[in-house]
Amino acid sequence: MAKVILFNKPFGVLCQFTAPAERACLKDYIAIPGVYPAGRLDTDSEGLLVLTDDGPLQARISEPRHKLTKTYWAQVEGVPAEPALQQLCQGLNLGDFISQPCLARRMDEPAGLWPRDPPIRIRKQIPTVWIELKLREGKNRQVRRMTAKIGHPTVRLIRWAVGSWTLAGIAPGQWRDADAAETGL
Repeated sequence: MAKVILFNKPFGVLCQFTAPAERACLKDYIAIPGVYPAGRLDTDSEGLLVLTDDGPLQARISEPRHKLTKTYWAQVEGVPAEPALQQLCQGLNLGDFISQPCLARRMDEPAGLWPRDPPIRIRKQIPTVWIELKLREGKNRQVRRMTAKIGHPTVRLIRWAVGSWTLAGIAPGQWRDADAAETGL
């Protein structure tokens, strides 16, 4: 049976097991040999990272052709109007690719959200709101590029779910075992 780990990656942690001495990475949190990330999160993003020791499962989780939905919570500068959210939903030309259609909606600040370390930069004159995005792809810095394209840069980004796996009950820097069957893959 495949080993599957759900890890709540803190801000600033590299999604690899080796790093320069001054950089935090997965080995600082997970001491299980033979597991590797199924996909990545940027160093300045937080949230759910799935690790497994099963290569084919790793590919099914991370490759867009398998259509596994990833749910992100993005705190953005300003208050996007409905037309801006519709642009996100329809797909955007980001220069090197056009994002696939997705689901995007404004949401309340997530209940029980942990403080980020270091805290985000607050600008008193510019309000922030939260957007939930559900994507079936995950290209380099895609969510940040999408929100910037509609004029609302991301100031904090959390991946809440991969398929049916979520961060529920997993504190930053903590992990739990999961079952591959939980995703429906």
